[in-house]
Amino acid sequence: MSETIEEKIKTYRTAPFDARFPNTNQTRNCFQNYLDFHRCNKALSSKGQDVAPCQWYQRVYKSLCPMGWVAKWDEQIENGNFPGKI
Repeated sequence: MSETIEEKIKTYRTAPFDARFPNTNQTRNCFQNYLDFHRCNKALSSKGQDVAPCQWYQRVYKSLCPMGWVAKWDEQIENGNFPGKI
């Protein structure tokens, strides 16, 4: 039953249940996983570590978030006016 993170990413199909977001509306879950992905990337990159574990968050937000939102958020990050704290 104990899977490594690589095995979980490999067998990933869709976002699993997250008890922090029990409601049908998954907007907050989408945004939180987007933030978690970028925070994870930033933290591990600054330490010179492998960012492979961050792929989990990326797969979750890509399955939950409309691509238009992701494109807008990516553009906001590039322009320096993203509302979230990364």
